[in-house]
Amino acid sequence: MSAESNYSARDVGNISFPFHNGTDFSGETLSFGLHIVDGAIIIVYLVFSIGMGLYLGRKHETAADYFLAGRSTTWPFIGLSLFASDVSSSSLVGLAGDAYSTGISVFNYVWMASVSLIFVAVFFIPTILRLELYTMPEFLERRYNAATRYYLSSLSVLISIIGSTASGLFAGSLVMNMIFPQLKVWHSVAILAMISGAYTVSGGLKAVIYTDAFQSVVLLLGSVLISIYALIEAGGWSAVRSAVPAEALSLIRPVDDPGVPWTGLISGVPMLGLYYWCCHQTIAQRILSSKDSNQGRLGCLLAGLLRIPVLFIMVLPGTMARVIYPDLPKADLVYPTLLFQLLPTGVRGIVLSGFLAALMSQVDSILNSTSTLVTMDFVKKLKPDLKDKQLLNIGRFVTFLSMVISVCWAPTLQNFSSLYKFSQSLLSYMIPPVVAVYMGGFFWKGANVYGAITALVLGNIWGVALFVIIRVVGLFEMHFLHAASILFALSALSLVVVSLTVAKPCSEDQLKVTWSTEQFAEEIKSFKELPLWKNYFLYCILLIIATLIVICFFW
Repeated sequence: MSAESNYSARDVGNISFPFHNGTDFSGETLSFGLHIVDGAIIIVYLVFSIGMGLYLGRKHETAADYFLAGRSTTWPFIGLSLFASDVSSSSLVGLAGDAYSTGISVFNYVWMASVSLIFVAVFFIPTILRLELYTMPEFLERRYNAATRYYLSSLSVLISIIGSTASGLFAGSLVMNMIFPQLKVWHSVAILAMISGAYTVSGGLKAVIYTDAFQSVVLLLGSVLISIYALIEAGGWSAVRSAVPAEALSLIRPVDDPGVPWTGLISGVPMLGLYYWCCHQTIAQRILSSKDSNQGRLGCLLAGLLRIPVLFIMVLPGTMARVIYPDLPKADLVYPTLLFQLLPTGVRGIVLSGFLAALMSQVDSILNSTSTLVTMDFVKKLKPDLKDKQLLNIGRFVTFLSMVISVCWAPTLQNFSSLYKFSQSLLSYMIPPVVAVYMGGFFWKGANVYGAITALVLGNIWGVALFVIIRVVGLFEMHFLHAASILFALSALSLVVVSLTVAKPCSEDQLKVTWSTEQFAEEIKSFKELPLWKNYFLYCILLIIATLIVICFFW
């Protein structure tokens, strides 16, 4: 059974297909009115959320206030904001959709993120906080040169606008067009963008982080409710297991699996995770706003812990939908169908609020990070004498401009079969050289600027070539995770070979930004003197154990 047969994505908003809920409704249109109770719940949520964001971000004195929340954020807000920013509306739609069409192996991206967050907590946080960075591309300038900073910043802005923000808005439009089928896709996208950007333009990161924390609670509540109702409608877990093929409930899949093959899991997925959780400005910006290293570490570990339940409340509902609605014409319709067909009045309003929370958290986070990148990596570099007030105004304008560009691009995502696969495949061909250069520069003192630039340039050329050969020409087939692994290996090899061949000793300042085994040893020594409950290594171990339990159960 294919979840994507005989369907044109351009038909979103007025789709005809038979529902299966005990009775066949041939030719019924997938569009629903919104009950006044549900509408009231959503309005209350939006008013409160936007009002809170505007209130919290009403006053900024410095650029650090606007872009990094005054570098005073504590761990609960860091963790909740990291979770809400990553689990977006496109994730809600995409995770359930992939579980419906190819199985729960899509959760491998999610649990691997917990491992990546442990990696960030243990190795990265002390160094990047000590450097007092505004952006992650700034690290590359301190380690290599300004050209590498401009490259990563430009790439990050491109990925954020055409990938993350646009996909989140488009996922929201899927739901909007079910409520208001008379709206065109771009109308829905524009409305959602204005709602999400209402407080981001003026409020900065502080408004984003605190509203994210509130929105993550709403998001979790909504996701729990939809999973409970889906499980009940499917007849319980035993009914789901007996009706769904065993491979659809397995995380570790064979090499030829269309979802996440085990070879891609051990190579491509970790590489994507390292980029997203270590280099991506949207994520790093929350860590850079930490009050201190301990707050940043605990925030990362909280975000990692919150990712474990995602399997049960966001992925498995897609599996349950295979029992409830076996004939959906498109995988990305699973979540909206569960929402509108399954939930009663009132509960639907809460879950819709959770969906909007996911959308707003994603969009506000990316808009703010894009603004930070453009303002601090380009404008301030070109005009170093600009005052803080001028930087704030520029940041607000860039936020608004990014929102407009995303609105224009988002409707084109109708042409992709899966939002989640779109975002992952986009990263797979673009970011392997960045990860190679970033990790090489952080852990290896022998990496130099010639090796870095060579790796970035050649990595880009190979990435474009592979994309054209595989995705455009179709000369042969290769999973995008395997392509990402090959590109990373080639880029890393280029970095090493050129750095060793064209010897250029790094300056003392450049070497100061690399990871130090001596500092790490001192840190471990100091933690031995702390009570157990303050030792973040203990929480790292507990998070690893929890992750392994889930993997083994769904092996």
